[in-house]
This record gives sequence, C-alpha cells and structure tokens, in this order.
Amino acid sequence: MTSHTDHIREIEKAGLGLAIDRDATVIKSWLRCLEQYHLDPTRACEAFIVPAERLREHRQQSEDLIRIARSGLEHLFNQVAGQNYVLLLSDRKGVAVEFLGDPSFDNHLRKAGLYLGAEWSEARAGTCAVGACIETGEALTIHQSDHFDNTHTPLSCTAAPIYDTQGELCAVVDISLLSSPILKTSQNLARHLVSATVRRIELANLMAQTRHEWVLRFARSPEFVDVDPEAAISLDGSGRVLGMTHGGAQILARACGADWREPQSLIGQPISQFLDMDVDGLANLTRRRPTRDRMIFARDGNALFAHAIEPQIQSHVRRTSTSISPAQDLVGRELGGADPDIAALQTKVAKLARTRLPILIQGETGTGKEYLAHAVHEASGLKGQFVAINCAAIPEQLIESELFGYVPGAFTGAALKGRKGLIEQADGGTLFLDEIGDMPLTLQSRLLRVLAEQEVMPVGGVEPRKVNIRVVSASHRSLLTLVEQGHFREDLFYRLNTAVLRLPALRDRADFDWVVARILSRHGDGAVAPVISPAVMMALRTHTWPGNIRELDNVLAVAVALSEGGTIELADLPDGFCNNAIRQDEHQGQTLHATLKACNWNVSEAARQLGVDRSTVHRQIKRYQLK
Repeated sequence: MTSHTDHIREIEKAGLGLAIDRDATVIKSWLRCLEQYHLDPTRACEAFIVPAERLREHRQQSEDLIRIARSGLEHLFNQVAGQNYVLLLSDRKGVAVEFLGDPSFDNHLRKAGLYLGAEWSEARAGTCAVGACIETGEALTIHQSDHFDNTHTPLSCTAAPIYDTQGELCAVVDISLLSSPILKTSQNLARHLVSATVRRIELANLMAQTRHEWVLRFARSPEFVDVDPEAAISLDGSGRVLGMTHGGAQILARACGADWREPQSLIGQPISQFLDMDVDGLANLTRRRPTRDRMIFARDGNALFAHAIEPQIQSHVRRTSTSISPAQDLVGRELGGADPDIAALQTKVAKLARTRLPILIQGETGTGKEYLAHAVHEASGLKGQFVAINCAAIPEQLIESELFGYVPGAFTGAALKGRKGLIEQADGGTLFLDEIGDMPLTLQSRLLRVLAEQEVMPVGGVEPRKVNIRVVSASHRSLLTLVEQGHFREDLFYRLNTAVLRLPALRDRADFDWVVARILSRHGDGAVAPVISPAVMMALRTHTWPGNIRELDNVLAVAVALSEGGTIELADLPDGFCNNAIRQDEHQGQTLHATLKACNWNVSEAARQLGVDRSTVHRQIKRYQLK
C-alpha cells in the first residue's frame, strides 16, 4: 500500500511532467485535478453527499433512465452478489441517483461516498472512476492509489458510460469495493460486466424510444445477433439515422472515418453512407432469413451480422376535440373539478400511471390518498389486483406475516396450508402502502429487499417467491423529516420517492363546491341530490377541515340524515360545527395576518413560514380580505 507521503510525491512528479508508472488515463486525470480544478493532494477531501432537495432534483431529471436501467442494474448486482460490491448509477454531473449495496454497511458506505447522493465529479472528488469516465467517455478502472485524494485510496472503482440515443453521455454505471486485492487486473471481470450492462441499458433505451421506426442491430457473431447484439441504430422510413447506442456510433464513425465524439455528424445521415446497403435492403435482414445469411459490410470493410426489426404499426385512435387520453379521462372523473392544482395533478397522474415508476403520495389525513392510488391503478392497465395495506393499522407483531405470508407450521397457530402474504397477492398489480412512515424499521429493511429483488420470502420459508408489483405508497408525514430523525431508512425513501404526487388540503381547493356537490350526490336518496341553504354553504366554506374530505363526508352524511330529504339548514349540521368553524376560521385569518405583517407582506416568505404554496397564501388573502 502506497504511503500518503509517497502518493503526494508521485502526483507532484506527474505535475512536473516526470515519468511515473501509471496508466495514461490516470496521469491525465491527475493533471486535470492540478491544473484545471486546482485541487491540493495534501488536503483530504472527504466524500460529499448532496442535500436531499438537490438529490431529488437529480433523480427526477433522471427518472426515465432509472426506470429503464433498473432491471439491468439489479441483474449486474446479482452477478457480483457476495463479493461486497456497491453499485452506483450516476448522472452526467457525477451525482449518484441510484444505489445498490448491502444495507448493513450503510455507515461505512456513506462515509466512503459509495452511497445515494454522493457526488463523484473530478472537480469535487479528484481522480475517481465516475469522474474520469465522464471526462474520457470510456470504461475504466481507478484502483486504490490511482485516486487523486488519499481519502479514497482504499477503494477500487470500475465505471462505464451510458450514452443516450443522440450520442451524448448521460450517465455512468460504477461498481466499487471498499477494499480489494492489490493488483488492478483483479477488476478486469468487473469492467467487462459493467460494460455489458451499459450496452444492454443503451439498447433497451433505444428500443423504448423508437418503437415505430426501423432498428438495425449488429454483432460480430451470427449466434448473438438476435439475442445479445453488440450495437444498434434506429432509422426513419427513408433510411436516415435517427438514434444509436454507443457501439452503434462507433461502427458508423469507423465506417466513414468520422469521430464518434461528434455524434451530430452521424445523426440524420443516410445508412448508405456507412453500410454497403440502403433502406430497401432492411427487409432482407429480418428474422425471416437465417442469421448466417444476414452478413453486411461497412464502408471501411468491416463485416457484421445484422438483425433488422420492423417498425410497430401505430394504431390511430379517434380522439375527442379535447384530445384527452383514457387515463386522463378516468383520473379527471375521479379527482376534482375546476381547480388548477387538481388539473395539474390529474395530468401528472395520467402520464405516470402508464409507467412502472414507484409513486409516493403525500397529503394530510383524509385528503383521499387511497382514492388517488386506486385511480393510478385503474389507469395503469395492470391485470393484477389493487392491494391496500395500512402500515399503521396492522399490529407490529402481525405485520411481517401479513405482508410476506408464511409457510405451513411457521409458528404456533399458523394455518395448516400456510398463507400467501399481501405483497404476493398484489403480484401483477399494484401494492398500495398507506402510512408507510409508520412501518417499523426492521420491516423497512425487508421491504427494501423485496423492491430491489422483486421477490418475497415467506415467514419460515427457505425459497423466495418472485413477484412483479407496482408500488404506490402514501403518508401524511414528511418522510424526509423521518429520515433525518433516523426513523425511516434513507435508501427505502429514495426507492419510494421516485415520483411524488401531492394532494392539496380541502381548505386550499378552489373546487370546494364541486367536492360538496359530489359527496351530496352520493348521500342523496334517489336521482335528486340534497339541497343546502346559503348559510350552510358559507359555514362549510369557512371551516378549516382538519379531517379534510373524510371529515366533510361525515358532516354531510349527518346533515342529510337530519334534514330528512328537505333543504339542509344550520340546525342539521353536527353539534358545535358552526361555532368551531367560526373560531377556526378567525384563528387562521389572524395567523395569516400576523405572519404577513412579520414578513413585511412578503408573500413568498410568509408561504415558507406557513409551509404552504404562494398560491395558497394569495387565495387566503383574498378570502379574509386582508390589506
């Protein structure tokens, strides 16, 4: 192991242009650290974890890639299982937006920077695999004392870049060890596995984005061209290049003597510029012909086997004049009336429902989180069940067997045939975890493994059972606060927090009258909904509704029963409702006025202090006629 002093001297020698026994990639990175980023090798630079809000932004920007890459990443992690590797997916800025590792080593991994949210850009961390990969655009290993910063010299890190379909580097996959054998060659297999994973992720991304175009896949061996191609490009109907994997870009660039680092020179060019064929020859490269008969030649003489995939035929469905998708139509009927916040929520749900992304629903008690989760399930098209679990309602001693099920004889009193758990019952459908913030920490670890491995181990069992579930979770509490307090696992938080839907409180909804009318229509006896007097409507509007829609539903149910089919008057409302409503309304108005005054009527600052949106403050200023 190189001493700290020797390591600093070696970096200084590289800075002076003297010969040292390091890979050229490492030397160039050291020089960038010294000359471009002005880093000091004598000063330790510990791992930097970006703040939670910034991490959320990075993950949201990468959510499509994370969704496409997740299967490949989990497969890679399983390939190196038991060898203490940690897997990171970093975005183009070097921030880890996905993490797979042994949860029992959380503290060690966080300290070493092998953790969600760690920033591994060269400017921040010095020479490292992720940062050097971003700079060079190529797969590489930064092994132990290859690292610029002495803090990181115990690590061995291997990374490969992911390119988008336009040839731009968009992410990096890295697998790292806290400690490893001395020889750098020990990581050659790791480099091969990471590169193969990246190649498959890029192919999946290209296929997802070009379903309605020609895709041409390549391999040097006919046995692999159909099952595990090395590269691919997509083509439009006239045979011009639309997109490519990194391997595809390299094939095209070599064929015409171009530089793959300048992808703009490849996109939009006819396929005949690169290959000895044109668009009319694509039909001869489909699976209708044996693989050995599908050999083509690049313009540089390189021989390749090819597989052409025909475009999927687009179905032209007649749309209404408003062009609302079936998912939007369903969600629109379910969620609300003319409220801009609800309209924005409905549009977001319509887009997310068709994906498999985990969704976290946040909102006060009684705002309709399960209702929204059910709408997501119905709009998703999944064939399996919608299974709802209230994590706060199941006794802690039963929650494990309820979630994971159990095998026959697992414990005293167990059913003779065993029992399938709620998670397994949701196979092929949606698992809704309500009040996830109340799940015990011990079970959070098991849930994390279910989400990562997509398999469940029954209580008393030895063989895991595969499950294919879409997870929607909900909480009225801030999970981020629970993470900071140590009551909720951070890695589970980011698994569940991929996409967030926020349900507004009833008191802040602009479609309050619509909600009232909708509930009344359910409680009415027959086709005609009950009628409410103006005084009652005013009392309803001025109440702060701590119980939200659930409370409103209870109030109206009592009022309809007491009115006996006539107009609902103040006397029909539950005892004390009007007085409570008036007191709560006055208190809220006074609080808002005091906050605004203390903030010199700065609406943004008042909204921050009250924990609400600026639009809510503006609505309440108008409601209470504050000046």
